[in-house]
Amino acid sequence: MQLKFLAVALTAALTISTALAQAQAQAPIVIKFSHIVAPNTPKGMAAERFKMAAEKLTGGRVKVEVYPNSSLYKDKEELEALQLGAVQMLAPSLAKFGPMGAKEFEVFDVPYIFPTKQALYNVTEGPIGKGMLRRLESRGVVGLAFWDNGFKVMSSNTPMHAPEDLKGLKMRIQASKVLEAQMRAVGAVAVPLSLSEVFQALQTGAVDGTENPPSNMYTQRMHEVQKHVTVSNHGYLGYAVLVNKKFWDGLPADIRVQLDKAMADATVFEKAISQRDNDLALDAVRKSGLTTVYTLSPSEQAAWRAAMAPVKEDMEGRVGKELMAAIGRQAK
Repeated sequence: MQLKFLAVALTAALTISTALAQAQAQAPIVIKFSHIVAPNTPKGMAAERFKMAAEKLTGGRVKVEVYPNSSLYKDKEELEALQLGAVQMLAPSLAKFGPMGAKEFEVFDVPYIFPTKQALYNVTEGPIGKGMLRRLESRGVVGLAFWDNGFKVMSSNTPMHAPEDLKGLKMRIQASKVLEAQMRAVGAVAVPLSLSEVFQALQTGAVDGTENPPSNMYTQRMHEVQKHVTVSNHGYLGYAVLVNKKFWDGLPADIRVQLDKAMADATVFEKAISQRDNDLALDAVRKSGLTTVYTLSPSEQAAWRAAMAPVKEDMEGRVGKELMAAIGRQAK
């Protein structure tokens, strides 16, 4: 009787164990994709595009949870969260890579380094960009793609037609030594702040102005508390899509193949909409009637370039003289 009971118990335990193993095998792989911008920005929409493509291509074996607008982590927290595995995927701006030891990525912050969008793509889609992404693996992350948010405008509550018009203004920047040097070059005071804190800082006067692509400015409502925008196109804002290396390496090979395809699809989509969305956002700022939009003339643009030119030489030691020279050759 005792042996019969033991056999029944062992059979039941084996059945439960098998059922649990099957349930675990069927449970989808969850990817938490955190970012700090609004869902209706180029990055926000591309994240959703990746989610749809990844879930479709893997037949539901992967579930992507997108967390926009700093709902999980703010600017200063997200890279550490990725390296620790608290989230699996990010698309941080290239200015943020300095603190994790990848200072070469700050080359994208150098003012006027890319004369055109095509010059930029020659770098990000070519050997230089691919090599930069590969080097991130030693820091516990895998670089999957570069995403684009275009060139930046300046905003403040005073007109900015000449570089000296920024003298003494407290200008919000992302935390970047290159951006600090850029603001010093025009006599402004650089104030590093997370994107989620910018609207309130502008509203209260803690900072006087900021620099952003129009899509970020409009979706974060900065134009509601800024009277003037200058279309300077002085700098560039781009992103690198990253995944935690330990998580990525632990995925089944066929899943990685499908996720690479989903990322390629999302990247083509993102680049196609980035310029359009920034153009629409700038037009919306103009039509709001709250902000005067000013476009620099060729001679004014030349003056801005001249004022910021020393930044390139000053930052060669930080981001790499050879890298800067290579980008200069490739960007022509």
